[in-house]
Amino acid sequence: MKTLLSCCALGVAICAVALGSPEPTTIKLWPGQPPGDTRGLPPEADLNQPSDGLIAGRKIIRLGNVSEPTVTIYSPDPAKATGAAILVAPGGGYHILAMDLEGTEVCEWLNSIGVTAALLKYRVPARPGQPRYAAPLQDAQRALGIVRSRAAEFGIDPQRIGALGFSAGAHLSTMLGNQPDERTYPVVDGADAVSSRPNFVVLVYPGGLSPRDTDGTVLAPEVHVAKEITPPTFITMAQDDPVRVENALVYYRALKAANVPVEMHLYPKGGHGFGLRRTQVTATTWPDRVVDWMKASGWLK
Repeated sequence: MKTLLSCCALGVAICAVALGSPEPTTIKLWPGQPPGDTRGLPPEADLNQPSDGLIAGRKIIRLGNVSEPTVTIYSPDPAKATGAAILVAPGGGYHILAMDLEGTEVCEWLNSIGVTAALLKYRVPARPGQPRYAAPLQDAQRALGIVRSRAAEFGIDPQRIGALGFSAGAHLSTMLGNQPDERTYPVVDGADAVSSRPNFVVLVYPGGLSPRDTDGTVLAPEVHVAKEITPPTFITMAQDDPVRVENALVYYRALKAANVPVEMHLYPKGGHGFGLRRTQVTATTWPDRVVDWMKASGWLK
């Protein structure tokens, strides 16, 4: 497994050098044991199985047993850097992380449009006795605080830092955007003194925003939308997504009711989990819509 992930990282590094971008920098989120973690896990590993399906003809990395969360900074070519940054949260149902499909590949795309990408490797699977998002939210808050506190070092504008999440990562990004500035863990250092709330959020086929045992018109109880807190949001999803398009619809309605700026694009077909791998399916053109939205909103200058 280490060999596979090392090769993936090496490939990204080679691509970065070829494009004139600095090599990625990985930062361990916690100086010691992450808060609340008391039980050990098996070694971190790619849990992809031969029977798992392909996405756009290729396999994906399904990273599991994550107990040492990190954030990896992917900086664009300085000649095209815009000063914007985005924290990328892969999906995986809070069980695994789709680290290439919804992680490294997304960071490469963000770099290509001049955006600094911060890839979040958060703790999975869900910790026993805790809400499934509890440990990941701690990791996300810590990561965004680190990025914002070191904005000058990374060459980014601290007021143009967004979050982009897929599936469960979209749920996590929603939670991150709707939290007050207080951390959900004891303060560690100066990185926890700055706001951990993103300035804007992009949600790609979000899950968990409406409980499955409802008719899809009820917002998940842990999500609290408020105009003074919730950032401007972009949502995209396919109507035939088995995770249920109602997740997008219920959150859109909540944002609209709270007068939070929101743009949503729904597509008739596309399913779930297509990431950034473009096919003939129109839903996979969502990155073009995000670029338009970021430019129109002033995030991509």
